[in-house]
Amino acid sequence: MGFSGRHGEVAGLLSTNNLNTVCSEAKCPNRGECFSRGSAAFLILGSVCTRNCAFCGVESGLPSAVDYDEGKRLAEAAAQMGLSHVVVTSVTRDDLHDGGASAFADVIKHLRGKVPQATIEVLIPDFQGSIDALMTVLDNRPDILNHNMETVHRLYPSIRPQAIYAQSLKLLKRAADDNRSVVKSGIMAGLGETVDEVKELLQDLRSSGCTIVTIGQYLRPSLHQTPVEEFISPSQFSAYEEAALRMGFKHVFCGPYVRSSYRAEEMYLNRK
Repeated sequence: MGFSGRHGEVAGLLSTNNLNTVCSEAKCPNRGECFSRGSAAFLILGSVCTRNCAFCGVESGLPSAVDYDEGKRLAEAAAQMGLSHVVVTSVTRDDLHDGGASAFADVIKHLRGKVPQATIEVLIPDFQGSIDALMTVLDNRPDILNHNMETVHRLYPSIRPQAIYAQSLKLLKRAADDNRSVVKSGIMAGLGETVDEVKELLQDLRSSGCTIVTIGQYLRPSLHQTPVEEFISPSQFSAYEEAALRMGFKHVFCGPYVRSSYRAEEMYLNRK
């Protein structure tokens, strides 16, 4: 079935420029709304991930070769879409020596040239803890540096078996200490975590210098991913938001359909 209106225009531009979005690859429930608003979270470095996280709908396996023209095409598409805030993320590329950091840097450079008025948000993988890779990205001054923790410490072995909780926190703290980009993170609820564990994670994020956080309901992308353990009530999402604000987060976005890049521009503009 084809798409019409703004949704169809965005889908067409992505197809013409041979670009991926995490909206489609991860089966985000908000992709129709975001496409209709002329917004998209671009997915660079292919659509196949070297990791196999239990929650994620992105295909896992052997990635394709790096497309060195991707940054240029992405920037051109962003200009055609008239974007004022651009979100760029990637699959995890543990096969690359820098984890794909140079690809993020390249995209930022092209975006600054094509859409200088736009703010840029990068949602990075953990780069296997490489501070050099992180600095490759930060040296190009993205407006927001986002790295999602995804879940609480206890659930890392089952939900993110190839990631390390402390390593991700260290990456966020180094980005905050660098003080050139706003630092953001996101988590999913409903994977079996307790309320106290979520609050502990939020406190760990604040202690690491994170100032923006998103909390959304985990929704199983397909039968291949881990089942939903609990559907979080609206009142509990509100309680998480209140707790995070009390901890000192400058902006908190909580709700069943909240995702890391959902209404990202709105969060950035209201960050102070």
